[in-house]
Amino acid sequence: MGYTFAEKILGAKSGGGPAKAGQFVVVEPDVALSHDNTAAIVQIFRKIGIEKVRHPERLAVVLDHAVPPPTTLHARNHAEIRQFVGEQGIVHFYDAGRGICHQVLSEEGLIRPGTLLLGADSHSTHYGALGAFSAGVGRSEMAAIWATGRLWLKVPESMKIVVQGRLGGWATSKDLALRIIGALGADAAIYRSVEFHGEAIRRLGMESRFVLTNMMAEMGAKNAWIPPDNVTAGWLREQAGVDTAGTPFLPDEDADYVETHLFDASAVEPMVARPGRVDDAIPVSQVAGTRVQQVFIGTCTNGRLEDIATAAEILRGRRVARGTRLLVIPASSRVLKAALDAGHIQTLVDAGAMIGVPGCGPCMGNHMGIPAPGEVTLSTANRNFRGRMGTPDAPIYLASPAVAAASAITGRITHPEEVAVER
Repeated sequence: MGYTFAEKILGAKSGGGPAKAGQFVVVEPDVALSHDNTAAIVQIFRKIGIEKVRHPERLAVVLDHAVPPPTTLHARNHAEIRQFVGEQGIVHFYDAGRGICHQVLSEEGLIRPGTLLLGADSHSTHYGALGAFSAGVGRSEMAAIWATGRLWLKVPESMKIVVQGRLGGWATSKDLALRIIGALGADAAIYRSVEFHGEAIRRLGMESRFVLTNMMAEMGAKNAWIPPDNVTAGWLREQAGVDTAGTPFLPDEDADYVETHLFDASAVEPMVARPGRVDDAIPVSQVAGTRVQQVFIGTCTNGRLEDIATAAEILRGRRVARGTRLLVIPASSRVLKAALDAGHIQTLVDAGAMIGVPGCGPCMGNHMGIPAPGEVTLSTANRNFRGRMGTPDAPIYLASPAVAAASAITGRITHPEEVAVER
């Protein structure tokens, strides 16, 4: 019996040959990520009694969750992080305004095929789109990594998802992700490594691939992974000027998967996740007409250039509906500049959209778009739990940027084909 991607890379990163699912290994991550929670991790680290982090060159710190800081408390938190970064000689520090950690680290070339990243953020599954093993860990675990450079992990069982065919019409990788999560359930991949394979995955561009691996956190995955190929290499070369030569840790043909699931991309249509559960995913047609007071396009899931371009395409020459607000927040400063250069930001502003500082925005309820009680938000984010955006009695629907833009025009949940020309 052969080995999966997770078994191969975790075995190698622990200094040996391939490990087997269920085995415990001690690994040295190539990158250790934290964001605004760095200040809280510093407090834990200080209690360990160690003055200096073990490998400052492996740490990456990004201020993104509350930028610009909405309160004095947040501002003090950022100041403490900047001081710690300076004291420790942490080179990979990205201050407020650079963007969301997952987008920024990818753009900066810190992640490539075969990288092991552990991050103090649940959506650290994101980097599997680049062929990396990336997983979220807690704050205490991150403090331990700072102190020792190592952490123990249990090698996860692996789930194989094969997607054949081609996405058509207005269907996007966000719709595919919601279709998969809706079909399998929010707990289907708890502490599992999710591998994506198939013709439809190979056809996806890099920005669309990020959506899939990012969203697998909503299925409980320990990590998610897409085999690196020429698309991966080309994106990294263009974005960061890095060579992806190295060991991609490809799974064996006879690798052992606990489950295998097949999906047909051509059968996927624009989807919406109803409030409260990401796996309560249904076709847009089943909730079409639902009134929305706020539409949010952004986050580490759907704040990239292709997402903003799609929204601009639909909104060009139109106006946001009266009584509805549209907030667009690019995932990074590079995305913002590219969207400006392409004219997309002008188009969105002309339509009545508000443009936010690159960062997480209202996704986790900190600031910049918190809804009032009773207001309905349609968001391109990855989570719609009750109170996720800061207000318990404000329902959140999840959808693609195309559905979001169409809904902003009508003021109700709308299929893109209702307001846009056919693709």
